[in-house]
Formats: sequence, structure tokens, C-alpha cells
Amino acid sequence: MTVTSVNRVLEIDGFTLESGVLDHISLAYETFGTLNAEKSNAVIVEHALTGDSHVTSGRTDSRAAGAAPGWWEELVGPGRPIDTDRFFVICTNALGGCTGTTGPLSTAPDGLPYGGRFPRVSIRDMARLELLLLDHLGIDHLYAAIGGSMGGARALELALEAPERVQRLTVLAAPAYSEADQIAWAHAQVAAITMDPDYAGGDYAALGSVPERGLGLARQIAHLTYRSDAELNSRFGRNLQHMSDDPYYAVQSYLDYHGDKLVGRFDAQAYILLTEALRDHDVRRGRADTLNEALARYTGPALVLSLSTDRLYPPKQVKLIADNLPGQVEYAEIPTDVGHDGFLTEARAVGAYVSQFLS
Repeated sequence: MTVTSVNRVLEIDGFTLESGVLDHISLAYETFGTLNAEKSNAVIVEHALTGDSHVTSGRTDSRAAGAAPGWWEELVGPGRPIDTDRFFVICTNALGGCTGTTGPLSTAPDGLPYGGRFPRVSIRDMARLELLLLDHLGIDHLYAAIGGSMGGARALELALEAPERVQRLTVLAAPAYSEADQIAWAHAQVAAITMDPDYAGGDYAALGSVPERGLGLARQIAHLTYRSDAELNSRFGRNLQHMSDDPYYAVQSYLDYHGDKLVGRFDAQAYILLTEALRDHDVRRGRADTLNEALARYTGPALVLSLSTDRLYPPKQVKLIADNLPGQVEYAEIPTDVGHDGFLTEARAVGAYVSQFLS
């Protein structure tokens, strides 16, 4: 079966952020599947840092002509673990990004791109914005909120902001709060962008420039946290990409490729905003002094998954969520050599857990 993907935009006036107010927000999102008459089968899937709303093609055969595979194609779609023949799947583009929802490249009230003037956004802001979308769609309760990496943080915040509206929660390779190590990695990435002369205080779009070198380097830094040392060593070793007076190793070529690839599809200021939103993520903020107290807000069933070689969010950090949620919680550490990106690549293992949990 083919499930139609619907691209939509919700226009919202006067949205209050934790850091201030945006006069207007366009919230872009896609839906897959059909909302039942009771509006009880809605599942929200949250994308990660540089992801978007296109979580799946909606096709049984994603290789068919005209299909546009999504970033979680093996998990979401007809007959898959998040089954679009059964569920009405919603995926929004994150606030502050560059994939449809209002962000730094959007036009400010003065007619110029927001650029560096765009206000700071938080993971909690993103959750509150999605609650307005659910209101708009007439959905009182989500069957489930699901996400990996930054998407896992978003799903967790959504469950804590409106615990009565989230019936099930799945958090994959994500923290309850960022620790010093993640804050340090984020700092290096942001510095790489802001130190690029073309950054121009974030106002490069109005000047017709792009901090390509800074954004590419930021992505390379991030990619080192997405893959494990074992995976990089087994895949590249000390192999040379080509021989010259200045050796150029295969792993260097790999990083350069991923840096260049992101530059071609993502905005630097949006990258900063989302990186800092995840850096500042802390479910305890404004709620409680301890993690146990903060997570006590959500009492529904939860599935929490970590990845054995994840050096961005190590299993012990992810497990803190499972250890402190008060309801029925299933926790598992998925074996993988890949590292953090295993939440995308280990589709069979992740899918088995998700399928069982949703059933």
C-alpha cells in the first residue's frame, strides 16, 4: 500500500518562547496515514538536529519511481514498525531550523532575514509549539511520541509538558540533560562557525555570503561524536585516499565529504540555534531540583533505548531516564559498532523494540 504524505503549514501569531516572543511562526509538518474517527491513532516522530519532517516516503517500495525515501524509511511506513496503515504519523520541522518552519533565514518584520537576531530557542519551545499543532488537528491524546538523538529530547519534553496527552513514550539515544562533555562538543561546533569571517555576526544572508568553511568544520566535529572509534578504525584504518607530499587519509576524505554535504543543504545560523538548544536541554530546569522529581510528571509506559558504543550520549546517561521514570519502563542497550548514528543504522534492532512496544 502507498500512504500519501501531506505537507502542511500551521500559521501561529504571537508565540512566547522561553527567551522572548516571536510575532509569527510558520510551523511546517508532514503527515502520513489516516487519522481515525476517534483521533486516537496519532504518533508524533521527532527528527534529530539536521533532520526534517520527511521521515518516510510512505511507499511500500521506497525504491519505486517517484519515491522520496525518508530519514527513517525502514522504521516508518506501510507494514513497518511505525505502521502508517495503522497510525497517523506526524513529523514537524523544528523551530529555528531551515527546513520549512520559521528560522534564521525567515523574513523578520523589517523585511530582512532574521539571521543573528533570531531569538534563542529551546527544546521545550519546540514541544509547546507542537502542542498547538495537536490542538489545531483536534488531537487530545497521542498514541505515542517517539524520537532519537535531539528527537528523543523533543519527545521527552513533549511528554513532560503535557503528560496527560502522551500515552506512550520512546526515547532513543538521547539525554534528560546535556552534560559537560556534550556542552564542550557544542561549544567547539559553534566556535567553528562564528570564527568564519563570512559569518558576519549571523547576518551573512543579508550580505549574500555563507560561512561554508565554518559550517563544514562544525559538521566534521559533530560527526566524530556520531561514529565510534571502532567503526572509524575498522572502516578506514590508516588507509590513504591518495598519496602526496602531504598525506590525505581516507578518514579525512570521509569527514570532508560529510562537511561539504551539510553545507549544501543546511543553514549555519540554524545549526547554531539547534545545537545550542540541545546544549541547554535540561528537563529539570524550572520543574524540579532532581531528575527523579522532574520525570515524575510522566507516569505512562516508556521505551528507552541506548547504543552500546554511543560516545555522544553514552548508555549510562540514557539509562538515567529509564531509572527515574516512575511508570512501566523498558530499557535496552542495543549492541552496535557504529556509535550514536546507530539510532538510524540499526533499524532492525530498533524496529523490533519499537514494534513490540507500540503493539
